[in-house]
This record gives sequence, C-alpha cells and structure tokens, in this order.
Amino acid sequence: MAAATVKDLARGLKVVMMKTILMADPVHFPRMTSMELRDTFLVDGLYHPGTIQMAYVDLDRAIIGMAVPTDAPIALPTYPELRATFFTERRELGVLNVGGPCIVHVGISSYQLDNLDVIYVGRGNTDIRFESIAKESPAILYLLSYPAHGTYPVTLVKKIDANPTELGDSQRCNRRTIYKYIYSGGAKSCQLVMGVTHLHEGSAWNTMPAHTHMRRSEVYFYFDVANAARVFHLMGPADETRHIVIGNRECVVSPGWSIHAGVGTQAYKFCWGMGGENQDYADMDMVSIESMR
Repeated sequence: MAAATVKDLARGLKVVMMKTILMADPVHFPRMTSMELRDTFLVDGLYHPGTIQMAYVDLDRAIIGMAVPTDAPIALPTYPELRATFFTERRELGVLNVGGPCIVHVGISSYQLDNLDVIYVGRGNTDIRFESIAKESPAILYLLSYPAHGTYPVTLVKKIDANPTELGDSQRCNRRTIYKYIYSGGAKSCQLVMGVTHLHEGSAWNTMPAHTHMRRSEVYFYFDVANAARVFHLMGPADETRHIVIGNRECVVSPGWSIHAGVGTQAYKFCWGMGGENQDYADMDMVSIESMR
C-alpha cells in the first residue's frame, strides 16, 4: 500500500483501491496451471450492485471495471494507483450499458444510455457519475479505459448507429453480427477501440480462424451468457493454446502474442476492446486452423 494511502486511512478517509493484474509472458505461459491462467488473465468479480469495481492491468495500462448504480448515483473515483487528481486526467473511457437504462453525467451534461448503447468520455473530464433510471432495472455498465495522449469530445453512440456488420455462417457455427462503436470510423478516441459481437442462435464460435495482433492488446467482456452456459475462451500462442472457462459478466485479457477466440455452449454476446499501437480493426495476423496446437 502506498504511503499516501496509509496517511489517508489514518485520517479516517475512505480510500478506494483496485486490483492490480500483472501479465505473464509466452515463455512461462505453457507451464501455468488452470488456476494460474485464471488468476493472470481472467477478470471476474466486478459485478456488485450499488458499487463500482475496477482492475488495473499492466498490459498497455488498461483499466477494466463495472458500475451498477441502484438506489443512488455512483461517481467515478480516482485511485491511488493512478497518481491522478481525477480518473480521466490522463485517460479516456468507454462505457457499455448491458442492463437497464441510465443517465451518465459528464460535468454539466447528461446522456441517456439504453441497453447496448456506448458512451466515449475523453481526457480531462473531472466529474463523471452514473445513475440508473429505475432501481428495479439497474444499469450494468462495463468500463474500459486506456491512457490518452490527446483530447476528444464526449460522444454517445446508440446501438442503432453502431455500424452493424454480418459475418460468418451457420455451416461453420459462427454466424454473428458485429457492432462497432469507438473506432476510426465512429466515435473518435486516442487509442481505445470498442465494439460488441452478437452470436446468432445456433452459432457458438466468436472468432475462428483465430488471429493475433502485436500492435494491440485486447479485452473480451462476455455477457448475456445463460446461468447454466459457459464460454471456452482459447488463448496463447497458436502452437501452444490453452483455454479459460468463462461465465456471465467476466473478462479475459489477451496480450498481443496470444490468439483470442471462444466457443460457447449456447449463443452469447461479448464486448471487444483494444488499445495500443493503432486503431485499424482489420490489422490482424491470421492463424490457420491447421497450424493450431
């Protein structure tokens, strides 16, 4: 615990901490147990109604979180780990709503997010608050943040405007619709790229053939996964793959050297978010199925 945090606790002030996650490298990866893989790459336990939960990942300095406002609005705090006076002092933020309608307050402006809407909040916004419209149907807000080298305006992107693209087919069990929200052709950002993929009924694979991209790390947030269903997320070098079993509202972090693909026991949705060298969605190093091990 940092010295400043100890002083704050001594004064009786409430200090909000967040979990820090350190990535493994591809050399150690093959020797990791299932639990070690989960401890390193899985981000779970973020869903807690009435609170905001965050995890700091050393990979590209990503922050992954979830806010679930119920009876009262929740203000986005800063954290001792950031050494910042407010959360977006040096950061940008993407917010996806996978629950009931809510209001996102940014300074003196307010924006309504319905289910599957996204808002981009740029660097320099000191006051960010989340408020559910009805506590009986609270918002469930997935948060993804990366450092920002410039400032772009707050932008609300409704699902209907998120550039849907149909991919795959039922023969390969990967028929899906991709919605792009924060990317070079949509809401402008420094490095954050964010979208959602919907698997069609009867389809299970979200990405196959798989790919890597050393220019960007990626985070998958799986949601609308049925209680009795699971997603088997594949990761690792193409010739040394492993899997992590994922439940509803859980995230997995994918380094640039790792493939990222998954297959579910039934249809589901997931948010893909990236940060790093570029924002070119099509920048992928494809991996043939025949070469995978």
